[in-house]
Amino acid sequence: MKKIVYAHLAVIAANLIYGLNFTIAKDVMPAYVKPYGFIFCRVATATLLFWVMHYFFVKERIQKQDIKRLVICGISGVAINQLMFFGGLNITTPINAAIIMTTNPILVLLAATLLIGERLSNRKILGVLCGMAGALFLLLNSGQAAVSHNTSTGDVFIFLNAASYAFYMVWVKPLMYRYHPVTVIKWVFLFGFIFVIPFGWNEFTEIKWQEFSPIIWSEFAFVIFATTFLAYLFNIIGLKKLSPSVVSTYIYLQPLFAAFIAVLLAKDSINHIKIISALLIFTGVFMVSMPFKK
Repeated sequence: MKKIVYAHLAVIAANLIYGLNFTIAKDVMPAYVKPYGFIFCRVATATLLFWVMHYFFVKERIQKQDIKRLVICGISGVAINQLMFFGGLNITTPINAAIIMTTNPILVLLAATLLIGERLSNRKILGVLCGMAGALFLLLNSGQAAVSHNTSTGDVFIFLNAASYAFYMVWVKPLMYRYHPVTVIKWVFLFGFIFVIPFGWNEFTEIKWQEFSPIIWSEFAFVIFATTFLAYLFNIIGLKKLSPSVVSTYIYLQPLFAAFIAVLLAKDSINHIKIISALLIFTGVFMVSMPFKK
């Protein structure tokens, strides 16, 4: 029971980081670092940290028959996921990206049903829709959503990001039964990094590090360490004990976290929209998280 609680807390922490990332990454990109150069930095650093962590604390070997699945997870969960998200965020708005990402739990639910036979119950479907309603209610009432020709390409990239990450969360789940989470994620990032290199190398070499201010350095470090290394680690820890649909449903907390952080910083206030959204989101997460009773 304690391990299940820790898994939920890990996923909550990951989504708190992601909730902050929408705005923080936008400050750094593209003025200081172009999107694919940013991804190169993120994936290279996280790969190094995961391998060092594995060397000192885990030291586990993988079986040859699992390499193909790890390669596919690296492409879908790191390369396509990162390239599409940052490429899309560069040409759309943070609020549009947040709205489109609410489709992720639905995609995960469908993929889990088709690929690994996860039970598709009425309660899960209702829970996902309830959480989605809460997130959209909050986002659409922020007054910042703007779907237009100028953002359409970026919006498509964000949707492809959501779809690729949904596939990754389901496809990586069988590996969690056989290996330690750090073993899985170190190989996923290594294979993902190999596919990122051709896209990110040129923009990485163009980064003008001397132009970074202390604030930009701190935001850059947050995206590199927290949004990449910690968030992926927390999510993979959650996937060890929880189903992909449960982990994905926590994405609905991201806009809620962003809203309440704004309240804490005195940039916003609590109102009936935030209260209703919070109730819908937490109800949805609870319904999806409830274990199925035969």
